[in-house]
Amino acid sequence: QVQLVESGGGLVQAGDSLRLSCAASGRTANTYAAAWFRQAPGKAREFVASISRDGERTYYADSVKGRFTISRDGAKNTVDLQMNTLKPEDMSVYYCAATTALYIGYYIPNTMNYWGKGTLVTVSS
Repeated sequence: QVQLVESGGGLVQAGDSLRLSCAASGRTANTYAAAWFRQAPGKAREFVASISRDGERTYYADSVKGRFTISRDGAKNTVDLQMNTLKPEDMSVYYCAATTALYIGYYIPNTMNYWGKGTLVTVSS
């Protein structure tokens, strides 16, 4: 089991930066790959970024590539998402997720084993 708790959401203006953090417990960092997803009102949950167990490989959705950076701290067992140059269309509830399966880069929601409860990011224009 992996328990995931997100933090760092809030209200920002377009162009600002925000850093989300996901604190994991229950398994050591090198036993799961992690990802961030987001879900806007009335829309399906979508993939944002992922990171491998060892933190060496990452993968991003085209919509955030070059603006967002996913990272992990094995000692702290955290997975962060640095979001720069935020746009109104980035406004969503952001979810941290984990899988014990092999790292494949791009994930769809039903391939993840564990989920946090989400943190809301609001971007005003």
